[in-house]
Amino acid sequence: MVGPAPVAVTARPSGGHLTIPSPDRADPCTVVIFGAAGDLTRRKLLPALYQLAKEDLLASDFRVLGVSRETIGADGFRGLLRTALGESDEISDGVDETIWESLSARLHYVAGDLTARATYEAVRAKLLELEAGLTPERANRLFYLAVPPSVFEASVRALAASGLAPKIADAESRPWVRVVIEKPFGRSLTTARQLNSLVLDALAEHQVYRIDHYLGKETVQNILVLRFANSIFEPLWNRQSIASVQITAAETVGVESRGKYYEEAGVIRDMFQNHLLQLLTLTAMEPPVTMSADAVRDEKVKVLRSVRWLTPETIATDAVRAQYVAGRMSGQTVPGFLQEANVNPESMTPTFAALRLHVDNWRWKGVPFYLRSGKRLPKRVSEIAIQFRAPPLLMFGHGTRGLASANVLVMRVQPNESISLRFEVKIPGAACALDPTIQVTPVDMDFNYAEAFGAAVSPAYETLLLDAMIGDATLFTRSDEVEAAWKVTDPLLEFWEKNPPSRMPLYAAGTWGPPDADALLDPDGFRWREP
Repeated sequence: MVGPAPVAVTARPSGGHLTIPSPDRADPCTVVIFGAAGDLTRRKLLPALYQLAKEDLLASDFRVLGVSRETIGADGFRGLLRTALGESDEISDGVDETIWESLSARLHYVAGDLTARATYEAVRAKLLELEAGLTPERANRLFYLAVPPSVFEASVRALAASGLAPKIADAESRPWVRVVIEKPFGRSLTTARQLNSLVLDALAEHQVYRIDHYLGKETVQNILVLRFANSIFEPLWNRQSIASVQITAAETVGVESRGKYYEEAGVIRDMFQNHLLQLLTLTAMEPPVTMSADAVRDEKVKVLRSVRWLTPETIATDAVRAQYVAGRMSGQTVPGFLQEANVNPESMTPTFAALRLHVDNWRWKGVPFYLRSGKRLPKRVSEIAIQFRAPPLLMFGHGTRGLASANVLVMRVQPNESISLRFEVKIPGAACALDPTIQVTPVDMDFNYAEAFGAAVSPAYETLLLDAMIGDATLFTRSDEVEAAWKVTDPLLEFWEKNPPSRMPLYAAGTWGPPDADALLDPDGFRWREP
């Protein structure tokens, strides 16, 4: 008989370690944040910069120039950000006032309409003032467009026209100029191509850093180390040994204050086109020649180009959409999607989706990749689960045949970043002639980053901002990669928008989605993991 539940076994580091060289600190630069008084700056960017300052990874003449329409002045900007630091869940041990005072002295501000030419002239004047007396090697500029899509195009054009961000052909020339662009990068393949054309008319590819914060998460980066630095995994990482792959990005929150945005985006644009496909590429990619930005991104693009396109004939069996309705979460009743603020009561926008994709190449032919994401699910968790093929038969008695759990390797991206491996062991006790059956049970061998290394994992934006200031684009998406991802999701979006369901599938808040999502796996003989 098979044991009822897996047993946990803790895995710990062995003591020795391999160090991958990296620069000690960021290049000297001025970070210019457009949308400096906005939610992203307050919740993510400033806490990330504070952590970099705390770890002494910022250059001595590092500066921040905030640009926003609010007329709060430099002191008001500093006060706004000090409050944000105190409320941040990215800083677990409180704000160190000495570090804050040092960072605060580097904060500057310009108020203005982000679509007005005069604003960019004011930014230019302030930059010249801040850079006075600096050598070219220290007068670098990093522009961060923390702006809504409605002003993105105007901001890029104004940066180019004002001379603030000139196009630089040579990636090694100094001073450097780089521009960080937030998602969403377009609403479709057509709009993404238009944006790429706009951006690459104004800037060289090496100057553009399209950010996806999922790629800054520690476990996501560790996927490559786990796969390619461990000889026990790479020989098994193929269709001969792996039966299926599940990628889950579950959220407990509803759309909250983002109703208007979510109505336009939906779950596919919000989560699949970027986050989930990025996780798929890192899971499925071939070994890059080097760990350089272009080598890694070349392999990721190859995976996206190998994904079998969804068609009107296959969407019915390979894709599921649904909306959440009212339900119970954490002991409280929460409203359904159609009752949320700024949501059309007759909306057909999905808040949950599940897909079955295939990567048609030599390594993965025939292995289904199941992707799912949704709002108001029971647990906030993002993970990649690799299910290996079951042994062809068991010799431990008829009672064990077909009952033993498959080996599963799970890479938890967030929260509680970790890696676990499930395998079968014998339950203690001797078999005898009267009952020769050996009792088997699954155990989980768990490795947790925080427990193993005694420190919190660095927030994603801290990693990505440092990389942008260093000039390492490995964790940022390239123009052809963005377009390749849209080619995967565009047919589905177009079909769903042209063919709304007569009745949208529903799931109660606090559950793992609609029954249709379970039916998606049934033909292949698999079931969704419940993390």
